[in-house]
Amino acid sequence: MRCSTDIRAWVGFSCVLIVIAVAAAISACSKSIETIGEHSIKVYFTCDTDGRFEPCGCFSGQHGGLTRLKTYLDDQGGGALLADVGDAIDGTADYQVIKYQYIQQAYAEMHYSALNMGWREARLSRSVLRKLNEHAPVPMISANLVDSQTGQRLLTPYRIVDSHGVKVAFVGVVEPMQDSDNLGDGVAIESMSAALSKVLPELRGKADVMVLLAFASEEAMKQLAREFYEFDIILGGRVREPAQRLIKENRSVIAYTTNESKAVGVIEATLQGHSKVQPGNFNIVFLSDKIAQSPDFLAKSEAYRDEIRMTHLALDRPDANEEGNIPGVAPTGAYVGSESCAACHPSAYRVWQNSAHSHAFQSLTAKRADADPSCIGCHTVGFGTPTGYRREYAGSKLVGVGCETCHGPGSEHVRQRLAGEKVMFNYRPLAAADCTSCHYGEFSRPFDYKTFWQMIRHTKEAQNVQSTKEAKR
Repeated sequence: MRCSTDIRAWVGFSCVLIVIAVAAAISACSKSIETIGEHSIKVYFTCDTDGRFEPCGCFSGQHGGLTRLKTYLDDQGGGALLADVGDAIDGTADYQVIKYQYIQQAYAEMHYSALNMGWREARLSRSVLRKLNEHAPVPMISANLVDSQTGQRLLTPYRIVDSHGVKVAFVGVVEPMQDSDNLGDGVAIESMSAALSKVLPELRGKADVMVLLAFASEEAMKQLAREFYEFDIILGGRVREPAQRLIKENRSVIAYTTNESKAVGVIEATLQGHSKVQPGNFNIVFLSDKIAQSPDFLAKSEAYRDEIRMTHLALDRPDANEEGNIPGVAPTGAYVGSESCAACHPSAYRVWQNSAHSHAFQSLTAKRADADPSCIGCHTVGFGTPTGYRREYAGSKLVGVGCETCHGPGSEHVRQRLAGEKVMFNYRPLAAADCTSCHYGEFSRPFDYKTFWQMIRHTKEAQNVQSTKEAKR
């Protein structure tokens, strides 16, 4: 009888403990919900930086550049999250990879959380991607860039960061290209849907807010939102212009930006409870020339150019410049310099001498960019071809936007003139497209062929073979 009484007492005491424990759990849960419910997150996101560490400086009033982004973000204060959606690099050449490493360092100083891979990054080889990732100061992420042989992921698919007690997951994908031949050696792009179907189970229960960085078209982002309700925010993308407003699709909101480093997206959201994310303000900030360029980042850009000046690059090898030639077919001519044109075309030569074209290389020298391959092509004659300007010339010849920049290599034309032969080599007709290979976007003021042609207008001159021979002697 006493034993039964003891049992009833023990059971009663246990029930009290259970009630107290449940009440404590409910209290703790309620406190957690209340705390998180009051928390807002802000995300700054960029896309299509395209190697624009700073504006090139060819003209005044240029916009964009990481140099301006740094100043803008510093003025906003801390506490926000930052991510890049892709296409931060501008190409796959060795000097562009070196520049990308400087860009990564800049992202790290701006406190970026993740760098997603775009189409330009996907054109890097498997070995280069792995090497970059090994030393990256900011995590490079992609859920669907895979080894073309094994199908294994080349990079981590996501990164989880803590924002004042709220865990935010950044997941990265890139839309597959139509032409897989453009991908880097050893690189393949898995279907975004297939990749995310594998990643999302890994993330279950690990994050309060899910953000997808999708280098993809607007329609592709909408399709991902319809397939995967788990993503609260989808940031892109592979688009023609920045979004004007938030797009609501299924349970996600979609926003995107682009424009070669000239714009940054800003999105705010509030976490209500443990699962519901309520989107707030959204804006695309234009990085105009009114925003000062960060002196620290200008110094970084200069450090890149100093390194490039001292680095032997693939394009410095003459054989590397012949890779595009047809085997067994010799070039029709070589570059000989504008001075070779002066004797037979004196008035045209004077027009050129008095134009900004003839002084184009000096503008690079003034900015210490005269060894930067990103700039040299539009300021010299034939750079990147077997007989064109080479960095080792150090400005001694084939500099400026010369006669042959537009008309093509002139060696055969000059040879026939000097030999008194019938001139069989004629230059092709010119059109606006010959100008817009350099005069476009931020590298030119608004370009109108008819207007600009008047500044360098010149015509054919009477042939004077005898004076040419005498000048040669």
